[in-house]
Amino acid sequence: MEDVILAGDVDVGDVIVLPGADNAVLVSRVRLGQGGLIFTVTPASGDSPGEQERPVKMTTEVRLRERGRDLPR
Repeated sequence: MEDVILAGDVDVGDVIVLPGADNAVLVSRVRLGQGGLIFTVTPASGDSPGEQERPVKMTTEVRLRERGRDLPR
């Protein structure tokens, strides 16, 4: 089941799909930046061991699709 969530609701360990991307990423760190949040992400598939963590800057109003976790309603 896919949900659309606010960037501010993302936590470490969540698997999300970033806006404009097709592949899911695993969130390994969330920190506050100027005007939004900075996520540190890695590919969720784990197929490419050479791929490194990368920072992604998001405003708190960007909507993401989340996979792999039920959100409390």
